[in-house]
Amino acid sequence: MSHPGLPHHGPDERKGGAPGSRPSPEGWDPVTASRPAGLAPVVRYFLYLGALGFGGPVALVGYMQRDLVERRGWFTKDEYLKGLALSQLAPGPLAAQLAICLGYVQARVWGATVVGLAFILPSFLMTVAIGWIYVRYGGLPGMQAAFYGVGAAVIGIIVRSAYKLGRITLGPDPLLWGVFAVMAIVTAWTESEIATLFILCGLVVLLVQAPPRRVRAWLAPHRLLAAIPWPTLLQGLGQPAGGGTLAQILWFFAKAGAFVFGSGLAIVPFLYGGVVQEYRWLDDRQFLDAVAVAMLTPGPVVITVAFIGYLVAGFGGAVAAAVGVFLPVYLFVVVPYPWFDRWSANPQVQAFVRGVTAAAAGAIAGACYVLGKRAIFDVPTLVVALVALAVTSRFRIPEPLLIGAAAAAGLLIFSTPR
Repeated sequence: MSHPGLPHHGPDERKGGAPGSRPSPEGWDPVTASRPAGLAPVVRYFLYLGALGFGGPVALVGYMQRDLVERRGWFTKDEYLKGLALSQLAPGPLAAQLAICLGYVQARVWGATVVGLAFILPSFLMTVAIGWIYVRYGGLPGMQAAFYGVGAAVIGIIVRSAYKLGRITLGPDPLLWGVFAVMAIVTAWTESEIATLFILCGLVVLLVQAPPRRVRAWLAPHRLLAAIPWPTLLQGLGQPAGGGTLAQILWFFAKAGAFVFGSGLAIVPFLYGGVVQEYRWLDDRQFLDAVAVAMLTPGPVVITVAFIGYLVAGFGGAVAAAVGVFLPVYLFVVVPYPWFDRWSANPQVQAFVRGVTAAAAGAIAGACYVLGKRAIFDVPTLVVALVALAVTSRFRIPEPLLIGAAAAAGLLIFSTPR
C-alpha cells in the first residue's frame, strides 16, 4: 500500500500524478520541467512551506511532489526521485534533505544553502519563541496543566509513528523485523540508545542480504554459515552558558545529524539518551515537552533540537543545536549529489540503509516504553494517551490540533476538583 503524500511506483504515477492530487498542467513535459526564472520563486515556496507545512516528514515530502513536480512543473519527476533517494539513503531529516536537494538542482551550492535556510528558519524562530515563553512561564500552573495533557498525547503519537514507520519500511522481511525487535528490546531494557548498534544492524543486513563479492567467495566453502537462520538468532533480547557548553551542544547535535537514520521521530531515542541520561540537560518531563513543541510547529520535526538548545543555553544554545543537526544534513547533500548516480543503486549501500532504518524503527518502539513510563502515571494521562493513539490511527487530524486538544484536556483536568 502506498502512503498518502509519498511518491509511489504504480500505474497512477506513470500517468503523471499520485492518487487524489491535481493532474499536471496541460502540456507539461515531465522530462523537461519548466524552471522558474532565478532562485527567488523556489526560496519563497520553501519559506511558505517552512512556515505553514504541518504534518511531519511524510506530509512535507508529499507537498513538494504535489506543488513543485505535479502542479508547477519546476522539477522533473526524475530530479525529485533522485533527491528523495539520496535523502532516504543519507542520515538526517528527510524533508530538510529533500528541500536542500531541490535547491541544489535549481542553483547548485548557493541554491542548496539558501533553500535550506528558507525551509528551516521559520520553524526555528517559532521554536525559539516557544522556548522563551516556556523558560519564563513554564512554572505557572496554567503551563504545567497544559503540558500535563500534552506529554501523554505525545506518547500516543509516537506509538502510532513507530507502527507506521515499521509498516512502511520493514515490509514482510523477517530479518528487518528481527532487527526491529532487538532494537526495541534493547532500547526499552537499557533506557538508552546505543549508537554503535545502529551501525551493527546495518552491517548485519548488508552481510546477509547483499554480501560483497569477497565475503560471498569466502562463504562459498562454508555454506553451513550461510544456512544459519540469523534473523531468528537476533530475536532474543537553562540558562545561557559559556563556550564549553555551547561546544558540547554543537558536538552532540552534530552527531545526531550525522548518524541518525530515519526521518521525523527517529531522532527521539538518540536525543533522549544524550539530553536526559548522559548530559542531564533536561528531565523526562521537559524532554517530552520538547517533543510536543516539534508537533506544534511546522517544518521539519527535528527542529525540536532548537527548543532543547534554548532550554540549556538560551538563544546561543538554540543556534548551536540547530547548526549541529542541519550542517551534516547539508553536507550529505552538496558533497555526494554530483556522484550520487554511481552508488545509489549499490546493493550493499541499500542493504546497509535498510538495516539502519529497521534499527531506527525498533529504537522508536523501545523509546515509547521508556518515555511512556514517565508521561503516563495516572488514569487521566492513560486516557489521553489512548485517545491520541486511537484518533491518529483512525483519522487524519493535524498533530497541532491534537496537541492543542491535549493541552485543553490538561487544563480541564487540573481545574476539576479531585
